[in-house]
Amino acid sequence: MQVEAAALTVEEVTDPELSRREVSADRSLVVRAKAGETKAFDELLLRYQRQVLGTALRLLANRDDARDASQEVFLRLFRHLRTLDPDRALAPWLYRVTVNVCRDFGRRRKGRDFQVDVDWADVSAGAGPGAEDVDRRLILSEEWRVLQQALAALPEKERAAIILRDIEDLETREVARILGTSEVTVRSQVSRARLKIKRHMERVLDRRGQ
Repeated sequence: MQVEAAALTVEEVTDPELSRREVSADRSLVVRAKAGETKAFDELLLRYQRQVLGTALRLLANRDDARDASQEVFLRLFRHLRTLDPDRALAPWLYRVTVNVCRDFGRRRKGRDFQVDVDWADVSAGAGPGAEDVDRRLILSEEWRVLQQALAALPEKERAAIILRDIEDLETREVARILGTSEVTVRSQVSRARLKIKRHMERVLDRRGQ
C-alpha cells in the first residue's frame, strides 16, 4: 500500500558522514522555507531537481511524464514543508515521494499507448567528432534504448529497486528504507530485475545484429 508523503518518516542515510553533510546543507534552507521564504524553497528546488527528474525519467522512461511527475514531487514538498524535520537529510524523503508519484503516473497511463523516450539520454558525453566516436555514440544510443525498454517492462517494484540500487547507486539498506521494505526483498527484486534485463538485452541486440 502506498504511503502518503506527509506520513513518511525517513531514517538517516547509510553513510553517517554523508548524512551529516546533507543535513547541514539542507537544514537552513528547510528552516527558511518553512518560515515562508520563497528564495529558500527555490534553492531547494535547484539543489534537488536533477535528482528528482533523473529518477523520474528512469522510472517512467518518458520525458513528458517525468517532467509532470517532477512538478508533482516538488508540489508535495511545498505542501508538506511544515511536517519536515530539518535535522534529517531531505534526499531520502524526495526519493520516496518520487517513487510514489511515478507509481501513480504509471498506473494512470495503463491502457494507453506508451513509447519509450530516450532522446534525453546523454550518450555523447566525452565523445569527439571523429567517425569512430559517431559509431560509438550510435551503439551506446541503441544499447541505452534497449535498456530503457527492458526497465519499462519490469514490474514497478523491481524497476524501482534496481534503479535506486544500480543506477542511483544507493546502498541496499537505504533502498529498503526508501521503498518501505526489507533488505532481503530488495536484494531479491534487484537480482530478478538484473536477470530479466540481461536476457532482454541479449535477445534484442542479438536479433538486431543478425
